[in-house]
Formats: sequence, structure tokens, C-alpha cells
Amino acid sequence: MDGQQRITSLYQACVRDAPVDTTTARNKSVRRWFYLDIRKSLNANIAREDAIVGVPESRVLKSGRNVVLDLSSPDREYAECMFPLRRVLESDDWQDGFQSHWDFSREQILLFREFKRHVLDNFRHYSVPVITLDKETPIEAVCLVFEKVNTGGKSLDTFELLTAMYAADRFNLRDDWFGSRSTNGRIQRLREFGTLERVSGVDFLQIVSLLHTKDQWTHGKAGGKSGRDLPVVTATRQSLLRLPLAAYQQYAGPAEEGLKNAAKFLHSVNIFHVRELPYPSQLVPLAAIIADLGSRWDDATIRTRLLRWYWSGVFGEQYGSATETRFARDMVEVPAWLGGRGASSTVEEAVFSADRLDSLRTRQSAAYKGVNALLMEKGAKDFRSGQKYGLAVFFDESVDIHHIFPKKWCQTTGIDAGRYNSIINKTPLSGRTNRMLGGNAPSEYLARLESGTSSSGSISRKTVDHHLETHLIVPDCLRRDDFDAFYDRRKEALVKMIERAMEKAAFRGQETDEPEGDLPDIEPEVPM
Repeated sequence: MDGQQRITSLYQACVRDAPVDTTTARNKSVRRWFYLDIRKSLNANIAREDAIVGVPESRVLKSGRNVVLDLSSPDREYAECMFPLRRVLESDDWQDGFQSHWDFSREQILLFREFKRHVLDNFRHYSVPVITLDKETPIEAVCLVFEKVNTGGKSLDTFELLTAMYAADRFNLRDDWFGSRSTNGRIQRLREFGTLERVSGVDFLQIVSLLHTKDQWTHGKAGGKSGRDLPVVTATRQSLLRLPLAAYQQYAGPAEEGLKNAAKFLHSVNIFHVRELPYPSQLVPLAAIIADLGSRWDDATIRTRLLRWYWSGVFGEQYGSATETRFARDMVEVPAWLGGRGASSTVEEAVFSADRLDSLRTRQSAAYKGVNALLMEKGAKDFRSGQKYGLAVFFDESVDIHHIFPKKWCQTTGIDAGRYNSIINKTPLSGRTNRMLGGNAPSEYLARLESGTSSSGSISRKTVDHHLETHLIVPDCLRRDDFDAFYDRRKEALVKMIERAMEKAAFRGQETDEPEGDLPDIEPEVPM
């Protein structure tokens, strides 16, 4: 009656000798091979799910131009201790090859024996629960059984489970979070900030868990523990269910302040609303790190480095999947790195490809929102009013992302939709300014701006040029209605803006000649 999707998925991953047809976090169809990292799967401090590794159809995983993991042959699988999940029910031949590769090393034989006993045997001896209903079972009873054993295919909410657990100690978690008739809850206080409107109870619990387990980890290190003896910094579902009430009560206050200060941090880079937030999930480590830093989070040096970490996560697009593992890693690494000790994996691993800009066309992409936020942070001014997009202007003027070469003009001129809908041809503008642009050629709407026929008074050519340059636009390209020249020049300028934010060169695929002449940058204000 139920379970067909699960059985199909298990068959593809564990039996079928072919790549698994699946989708990415952005719903893009891909083909993947899945492996079990033998050592990670035996580490009690690592969730078994985190030991599963997916690689492309080529079995070679890359980051930019660098090969991160090569499993293109059995010998490479043996060398990396990566067990192919499709062999989970018939592992003997692979085991023979693995032991032969390691020259029958006793250490490796014992490693695989432990792996087989604690991991592979779980697959082979798993008992599948079955409820058998015969033809005589009344339909009402069938519906009741189905309702009881299949709650919509969705795991029970961790927040609700903890609410029940804490109730045994006479603590009402729901009232603390949602409020009661007499008091406001934490959620009401947080939703005064536009970027925090969709923070959930589970998000909040993850921040509390990161703070609690980081404190345990720190005390463990101070006590001389190392390796497997150290407590684990974590924000997984399992860790939330193990969160003691005393730990929640201790860290809920700092977690709330961390979120509020995270919202202030985001406001400082002109991210005012949740719809403009590149990665809502990145709020969790950001708030936890800021709470961990205390009052030091806003020190100039630390804030500069925190910005680099934030933009590396956005433009490296590192919070789309496997977020809980990255949360924990950031919680350990980033505070130390901000203080000048160690390295941040999020910063080191971030790679931005220049050609990624060509494919950024909708708000679904974190990098798309990131470009918009960076432009506003760097001082972009409205074409018409010359105002910077501060908090008041953002909401009062209904600022949004709009086409520079209008869509109607591009369609009439025969410009490819993929190009004119790219973020390269879009920029933040007020609703009023966008209506003034209409569907006209850039040369026409710029002439209206300068002549004063746009109902906002005349503006000098020099001032209009300056407004355009704050958006990294070469004015002459617009005045000549030269879309191709505009596109190439602005693409390179946006790449350089992102490079400055990440403090790292972008990957360009192949060496190309830069457009002639100086590219625009954010410049000092020009008087009106």
C-alpha cells in the first residue's frame, strides 16, 4: 500500500549498477554515484548520514579546477576507503580487492571487518515491518491504520517533541517561543526584524544547540581531552532531542540576542527583508557565531572578516545542502579564525565562477540575491533620485531588482532571453524609477532623465553618469544602446566586486582578454 518511492530509491542506490537519477537542492536533475566513507561511518561522533558521499557520473568530484575526490576506478575507491553503496548487499568481491590493495594489512582487515559488522550487516539483516490487511478488513479500518502509520511521510517536528519532553519538567516551550495570553514570546520579539520573519522554532533550537555543544567542546579541550574523547559541536535532529532543559534555559537568551545582532549585521549590508536573504539557513551559524563572540562581534577587524566569511558562503553557494555539518564546522572554526587563529573551511572552499553570473536569472539563487545586496552595500544610487538604498528608501520607494536594458526593448531588438534576464542586466531600482524607464531604449530614458521630462526635474549628464557608475554600468554603452558591450563590461565589473568581497580570485574557466578601458567602480559622491 505504501513505500514504493522508498523502495525505488533504495533499489537505485543499493542494487542497480548505474548512477542514481536524483535532483539537487535547486531541483536540477543530476546523476550521482553514492559511497560510504568507511572511516566516517564508524566514527561515533559523526551521524551515519554524513558518511554518505555523492559524486558525479564521472565519479570525479571537483571544486573549480581542483579535483577533490577521484573514485573513477576500484583502486581509487580502495585508496580513499570509499565503499560503493551499490555493493552493500554483495560486498565480498569488493572486500577482496580492498584487502589486496592494502597488501592484506592487518589494520585495514580489522577496519573492514568492523565496517562490515556495524554498517553492512545492518542492511543485510534489517527487518522490514509489514502490516498485512486482508480483503475482509473494513475500509474504515484500512484508513485508520494508514493514518496512524503514515503521518504524511513527514518526520515529527523536533520542536513539538522537545515541547512534550520539557513539559515533564513543568516548562512550556511553546509559551516561551510563541508567547501566551499575558506575555509575548521570543518569536514576536524577533519578527520585529524583517530578515527574521521566517525563523522557526527548530532554527532557534539549532542555535541553542550550537552554543551549548560549543561550550562543552571548549571545556573538553581545556580539560585536556582530544580526538574521539572530545564532545561534538552539533545541531542535528538527534542533538536537539538530547538538549537538556537547563541548556535551553542557559542559552536561549544569548541565542535570541545573536539573532537580533545578526539582523543588524544584515541591515548593515543592505539586506532588510527575508525575501532578500541569500541563504535563510546561513542565519543559524551567523547568529550562533555572533552570540559566541559577544560584544566583540561588531569590532571593526572582526566585522570585516565576518563579512568575508558571509560573502564566501553566499557566492560559494555553500548552504544549499548538508547544512548541519557546515553549521558545526563554522561554529568551531570561524570564531577562532576571526581572532586570527586557524582557517575557515567555508572561506577556503568557496569558489565563484565568473560564468555563473550568466545563469543567475531568478531569486531562487543565493548568489543572485547576493549580487543585489552587494551593489546596495557598495553605494548604488537610484538612477532618478540619486538616493542610496538605506532602510527607509528600501521600503518607502519599493526597491526591487529590475532590468537595465528593458525586457520589451530586448525582445524587440532580438536579444537572447537568457542574456537579458541575467543578473548582469538587472539592478536595484525604486518602483517609480522602473516605471519611468518603461520599455524604452536606454538612450531614450537617459535623455528624459537629463531633460527633466521624467517629472523629477532635470539632472546633469555628469550626475546621471555617476548614478549609473555606482551600479557598475559604463554609461556610454547605455547611451549607444550597445547591449553586448554593456553586458561584457558589467559582467567583468560584477566579478571584480565579488572578488573583493570574497578576497579571492574568481574562476574564469579560460584566460580571456579584459574589455578595453577602465571598468566603473563605486566612486565618491557627485553633487547634484
